[in-house]
Amino acid sequence: MGVVAKRSSMTFYSDGTSHYSHRVRIVLAEKGVTVETIDVDPDNKPEDLASLNPYNTLPTLVDRDLVLYEADIMMEYLDERFPHPPLFPVYPVARAQSRLWIYRIKKDWCTLVDTIMAGDGTPSQLEKMRKELRESLISIAPIFAEKPFFMSDEFTIVDCCVAPILWRLPAMKIDLGKGKTVKPLVEYRDRLFARDSVMASFSEQEKEMV
Repeated sequence: MGVVAKRSSMTFYSDGTSHYSHRVRIVLAEKGVTVETIDVDPDNKPEDLASLNPYNTLPTLVDRDLVLYEADIMMEYLDERFPHPPLFPVYPVARAQSRLWIYRIKKDWCTLVDTIMAGDGTPSQLEKMRKELRESLISIAPIFAEKPFFMSDEFTIVDCCVAPILWRLPAMKIDLGKGKTVKPLVEYRDRLFARDSVMASFSEQEKEMV
């Protein structure tokens, strides 16, 4: 995949452990955007972050005079600012469907990932969440037998949201297992992880999660 670097004066304040920062880093890599990525310790944020972002949160993307501080808005902005390769579909119905998938991923999976990764809960509560997340992921496995990517023949913005979650499964002590049922999901995961943009997106902390 010959990615031509696109000149930019962007700065990306990233949490190397966060799947929200990770999804934006995948989009940046997919687009071949030249960006200065600052790996921020969420417990020791630089002073300039608070002056840029009223919520002092991560990730934060700065593009000249524009400051964005919500991962999904960043992804949409980057897709519009750098149209090739497109990550959102062209047609309004399909675009809305993509946004709905992202919303469902956030509601159904991201809340579980956030809690498990933070270790917020008793061992039995966390184990219950691991089981819920694993079963929810496996329940969608059949869709990957139909198309190579998430409900699509092409890599899209939705895949950018799913890849960071799948990458964190070992860190969350979740094993998808083997067998015919889960095989399409495992093959999809392997396709994502072999992609140049995904391989280029990992922080030092994420490289240690496997």
